[in-house]
Amino acid sequence: MEERKNLATCTPREFLKQTNRIRKSAERWMNATDIVNIRNRKVEGLQVIPADDAEEAARIRKENAEKIVKQRAKNLNEILDSALEEHIDETLELLALACFVEPKDVDKHKISFYLRNLSDIFSDADVLGFFTSLAQLEQTGILNV
Repeated sequence: MEERKNLATCTPREFLKQTNRIRKSAERWMNATDIVNIRNRKVEGLQVIPADDAEEAARIRKENAEKIVKQRAKNLNEILDSALEEHIDETLELLALACFVEPKDVDKHKISFYLRNLSDIFSDADVLGFFTSLAQLEQTGILNV
C-alpha cells in the first residue's frame, strides 16, 4: 500500500512549507480557471416582487427561485468544465501538492490514492479549521494589506 502523506498526516514544518506551495498553485489555478467570475455570474431576468399583490408576489418569487437554481447549476457545470477539463493540469497540480506528490509525478499514482488522501484531509478538523481561518481573514481584508 502506498504511503498516505498529506496535509493531515505530515509534520508541522512540512505542513507550513506545503501549504505555501499550495497557496501559490491555488492562485495560478484560480486565475486559469476563472472560477470566481464564473461563480459570480448573476441571474438575468429576475422580476421585481410587487408589494400590493400577494398572489402575484408568490408566483414571481417561485419563478425567480427557479431561475436562480438554474443559474447556479449552470455556473457549477461551467466551473467543473473549467477545472476538470480545460485546466486539468492546474487542477492535478493542486491535488498532487495536497498529497505531497510532485506535480510532474501525478500520474504515478492511481486516482484512489488521491481520493483516500483527500478524505483524510477533509475529515481532519484541524486542517479544515486552518483553511477556514485563512478564508475568514481573506474576507476581512487582513491578508490584502
